[in-house]
Amino acid sequence: MSDDGDSTITVNGKAVALEPNDTLLSAARRAGATIPTLCHDERLKPVGACRSCLVEVEGQRRLVPSCLTKAEPGASVVTDNARIRRHQSVLMALYLADNVDAAATDDTADASELHELAEHVGAPLDWPRLETIREQRSIDRNPYIEFRADRCISCARCTRYCDEVESVSAITLAGRGSATTIATADQVSLMDSTCEMCGGCIAVCPTGAMTEKRPLLQLLKPATQLKKVRTTCNYCGVGCQLDLNVDEAANEGRGQVVKITSPEPGTMPNDGNLCVKGRFAYNFVDHEDRLTTPLIRNADGSYREAPWDEALAYAAKGLLGVKERHGADALGFVSSSRCTMEENYLVQKLARAAFGTNNCHQCAAT
Repeated sequence: MSDDGDSTITVNGKAVALEPNDTLLSAARRAGATIPTLCHDERLKPVGACRSCLVEVEGQRRLVPSCLTKAEPGASVVTDNARIRRHQSVLMALYLADNVDAAATDDTADASELHELAEHVGAPLDWPRLETIREQRSIDRNPYIEFRADRCISCARCTRYCDEVESVSAITLAGRGSATTIATADQVSLMDSTCEMCGGCIAVCPTGAMTEKRPLLQLLKPATQLKKVRTTCNYCGVGCQLDLNVDEAANEGRGQVVKITSPEPGTMPNDGNLCVKGRFAYNFVDHEDRLTTPLIRNADGSYREAPWDEALAYAAKGLLGVKERHGADALGFVSSSRCTMEENYLVQKLARAAFGTNNCHQCAAT
């Protein structure tokens, strides 16, 4: 679109060219404006539930939700003034009155966006607190996901993600008014619902109401004391990126993966999404049965530990021996779907270039 009056809006006095399907929020952020949100996620249809993104539009009597309001050419928008700051301060104070204290948020869940935003807008912290009347889910036998009703703000990011991104609709909003809570049909366990245990509800929750059970119940270190390490998921060949949350002091200084989180949406090919294996199946890293040193079979059938150089030379000698006795096509190489594409490429190159056989396969193809 051209930069004329028919295709631009003004944000805080700055002209912004409109793009197809622009909302006031998307256009204003492109102009560099900072607008807080709690219920918004780029992957989800906007609903304007949290009311934290309200802005002032010339000609409108009331503040309007920027995430839900289409950007009309010629509009003049203000994202920060005394009226808007007063609204944000009061709104955050009301949210805090029906939520846990800031000190309680320093646990294994990621930082509470609500409390961070309240601090940013300078919300008063001395308002009386209410005891939540939202219904807490009874003890759910699912091993991964915990819902804490006293932290929920009914933003519906979790239920909308489950519906719009995963398309399984395992959870929903139930109740009315202050009693609105997260539920399943007939309050069944997530294990008995359509839930795929992807943990997306945990990733999108802005307050830690949806959180991972294991690090919470085992009282592991809070998220603020963990180091994030970006890596590639090894469960299939898709190449999803994930963040290992590592307690560097655990295991006598060797470190321990406390939980897995997904990178920000829009930054990696998996767009912030992970499956149940990618997000929750990380206990094998420290499992007592995991081999950490190569083993070589002795003449009597027993095994002994060996350094990598010796083990690789032993394996090469054995493979070359089969080739010499029976020919290259007597060998077969099978690689794993847990390997990256680059690693699987090297396996087939090893088979063809080093040993001269095309007998190579990848287990994901079966």
